[in-house]
Amino acid sequence: MQYNKLGNTEITVSRLCFGTLTMGPLQKGLGIQAGAKLICLALEKGVNFMDTAEIYGCYPYIKEALRSFPEAVVASKSYAPTGQEMEKSLHHCLKALDRDYVDIFLLHEQESVFTIRGHWEAVEYLLKAREKGLVRAIGISTHYVAGVRAAASIPEFDVIHPIINRAGIGIADGGVDEMLDAISFAAMMGKGIYGMKCLGGGHLIPETDRAMDFILAVPQLAAVAVGMQSPEEIEYNVSKFSGACPDRELAEQLRRKPRYLHVEDYCQGCGRCVERCSAGALAVVDGRVQVNRELCRLCSYCASVCPEFCIKVI
Repeated sequence: MQYNKLGNTEITVSRLCFGTLTMGPLQKGLGIQAGAKLICLALEKGVNFMDTAEIYGCYPYIKEALRSFPEAVVASKSYAPTGQEMEKSLHHCLKALDRDYVDIFLLHEQESVFTIRGHWEAVEYLLKAREKGLVRAIGISTHYVAGVRAAASIPEFDVIHPIINRAGIGIADGGVDEMLDAISFAAMMGKGIYGMKCLGGGHLIPETDRAMDFILAVPQLAAVAVGMQSPEEIEYNVSKFSGACPDRELAEQLRRKPRYLHVEDYCQGCGRCVERCSAGALAVVDGRVQVNRELCRLCSYCASVCPEFCIKVI
């Protein structure tokens, strides 16, 4: 496994980051022990970096995994816009992980300098938390080229977590080349960068090898968060990120498992998920939510606001 220093921070991360979203309650819904066992399997194979977010509901898995791997690097995110709410969010994270600090804490889904300014009170709280040692590095996650460029020019930020994949799926305000240019600029500015959604939220699973080859050829990415739900996916990804050739039979097996957003028949059509979807992929038609699969990023954030629990990525 390759390890990289995350920008100008003192944090060293494995190139493969365990993205916890896909195994958690918003998607696969593994039990706590089963999920923790899966994370530990990846950590045993050399992965030392986990990505999560308050909204994912995955802190219990990570807490269990940290019992065996207390030095593992954890990144989390929060939508909190104010200092008071960010303080509550960070302390919830620390308590849930049973840790005195979290390595990386990010503003979740920032779009531009304007949304960052709108969250500046939360940033000011995180700066104080960093001084106290409660968090080691701060920054943003973003689906926007403008978000990457804005964060790159803000000296208070250490880390940027952008969406990037070979097809440009989910990049909200540009294409692959624009995002790569922004990432290069951010790296030049000393930011630690780890990518997300290299498989386009599952859309690129049928061409996994090409998608992985593309992301591994982006030198500015210290790490890439990849969602994993099974030991087979861990085996494939660890091989790929270690420079080895994954077992072809295993690769073919995984290639045949595309994911999609499923809405249960008992959807009441309340529209909360439509409001939550920043990709514009959902609409209420004849009293029930319909999905535009060409626009859906399979982020499953819509599921977090469904009062009927009828949305899943499967």
